[in-house]
Amino acid sequence: MFKKAAEAYEVLSDPNKKSRYDQFGHGAFEGGGFGGGGMNMDDIFSQFGDIFGGAFGGGGFSGFGGFGGGGQRRVKGSNLRIRVNLTLEEVANGVEKKVKVRRKVQADGVTYKTCSTCNGRGQVTKITNTILGRMQTAATCSTCGGSGQILDKRPNDADAQGLKVEEETVSIKIPAGVEDGMQLKVPNKGNGAPGNGVPGDLLVAIETKDHETLKREGDNLHYDLYVSISEAVLGTSKEIDAVGGKVRIKLEPGIQSGKILRLRGKGISSLNGYGSGDLLVHVNVWTPKELNKEQKDFFERMNGDGNFEPKPEKSDKSFFEKVKDMFS
Repeated sequence: MFKKAAEAYEVLSDPNKKSRYDQFGHGAFEGGGFGGGGMNMDDIFSQFGDIFGGAFGGGGFSGFGGFGGGGQRRVKGSNLRIRVNLTLEEVANGVEKKVKVRRKVQADGVTYKTCSTCNGRGQVTKITNTILGRMQTAATCSTCGGSGQILDKRPNDADAQGLKVEEETVSIKIPAGVEDGMQLKVPNKGNGAPGNGVPGDLLVAIETKDHETLKREGDNLHYDLYVSISEAVLGTSKEIDAVGGKVRIKLEPGIQSGKILRLRGKGISSLNGYGSGDLLVHVNVWTPKELNKEQKDFFERMNGDGNFEPKPEKSDKSFFEKVKDMFS
């Protein structure tokens, strides 16, 4: 419990970390202590009641809302989970999605009264005589579930907790740079809770659609460009796909197959706000499989021309050097 409290304090005391946790949940901190997701300060410090309640006479940790003394917990509703499919363009630029969610909310006209079992404390205490003396422990009230309140008047359209299901349109702001499998959190848009409880969260699982010509690798994009032998020899200009629309690039005469052209800043925006990745254009010289007689005669004549013999220069990098450049 101390470890969880320390990790919670580290996140909540840092405005940047708290903002990331509010939006992305525990997934924003790989290896972090928020393994349960959706944990709040009430959840954390309520755990100290069982540990210190008896030792300090029920008055410990009053500075954290009195939970150590068996104070009332605010019950949290259950989380809801949905999936959202995004195109590569939406991932690159960020997007706001509106989705319809069926969630439980408190019904109109429902009323609650103080739980008679725990007298509104949300917890019940038990004193046990041991060889070490009298030990006091606290547990969540089984009658009210820790809320301190029970149902008083229930409308016809409400369930046993005074809740009903309603459809609501929820707006989800998805930042640029999210990845497939990432989970975002929309606070308080999950199921409601009875009494004075707080709603759960809406957890949004991100799924990305494959692009027809662009492949993503981190914040970089890859594009395979095929050119003919004559275009490679004479040079040309080509229009290619990018997430911001079409862009035109120029190929110098004599460009080699395997050449990688880097268009800086034409990739995916970084989720952390550190600029954008690059668009890497892989040049592939297409060799025809069949030739007519005139074409075949031409290339046979060129075989004796020394200008057509391979003469790689130092600037023509090997395959391994190109791979190294891609990841640098």
